[in-house]
Amino acid sequence: MTDGHFDKIALIGIGLIGSSIARAVKLKGLAKSVVISSRSQETLDRARELDLGTDYVLDAGEAVEGADLVIVSVPVGASGKVAEAIAPHLKQGAIVTDVGSTKASVVAQMLPHIPKGVHFIPGHPLAGTEHSGPDAGFAELFQGRWCILTPVHGTDKDAKRKLAAFWEALGSKVDEMDMEHHDKVLAIVSHLPHIIAYNIVGTADDLETVTESEVIKYSASGFRDFTRLAASDPTMWRDVCLHNKDAILEMLARFSEDLAYLQRAIRWGDGEKLFDLFTRTRAIRRSIIDAGQDTSAPNFGRPGPDEKA
Repeated sequence: MTDGHFDKIALIGIGLIGSSIARAVKLKGLAKSVVISSRSQETLDRARELDLGTDYVLDAGEAVEGADLVIVSVPVGASGKVAEAIAPHLKQGAIVTDVGSTKASVVAQMLPHIPKGVHFIPGHPLAGTEHSGPDAGFAELFQGRWCILTPVHGTDKDAKRKLAAFWEALGSKVDEMDMEHHDKVLAIVSHLPHIIAYNIVGTADDLETVTESEVIKYSASGFRDFTRLAASDPTMWRDVCLHNKDAILEMLARFSEDLAYLQRAIRWGDGEKLFDLFTRTRAIRRSIIDAGQDTSAPNFGRPGPDEKA
């Protein structure tokens, strides 16, 4: 199984990430069977209509029976309950992983329930869109993106290699981090930007002097890109804020200090400080493009109105 193939994969949760995994596994032939579990019968029925797996069950415990790889793809606040439910049904030698955006909290919730002889290897694919649900997934979601593994102490090296090979087969680049370091890094590169976006869009909505029609009409500027982040799954981001609060609050404090610095530069007309900051941040954008994590195409590669038509 070092080539990323497994006989049986169980997907617990079938939203954007889970359904993208299912599509990629099917496209690349990485499993003989894929069992999909969801708490919602409606979601499960839709996954069946989309032909995302081979079997569909409401009970997560039933789904993991005999599975070689179990991927938990639920809001991080639900991770512990899922681990508790599947624990008695996990087979010896199985690999259990997750896709949550916070890691220390997920480990604290899940690890106590994982039986001996089962390999628990937390993970986080750094890929996504603002959409959610089984219809939102696509097989290419992980292509060229990073997946970070945060192994716990004593993790079996062969199991870790098998899981890394799986993510590589999905198209990801795999890295490894300490879980606390992961949470701090993600707080600044993902969690804080989403929080800022939610806040900016909320502020615009609250302004009495700007009507809703004006916000929508003139959103072809920077505001539009904030709305994309602010359209992300509310349940997921509520849980992220609650389960990575220390790192997020640390980054919010740093951001507030830097914002105050920018505010002073604007108030006192310090154009040199403004120019230096904007030059430095522009270079970060170019570095992201050079690293292959985004595109320099006009409009960030999005189709224009004529192309959509």
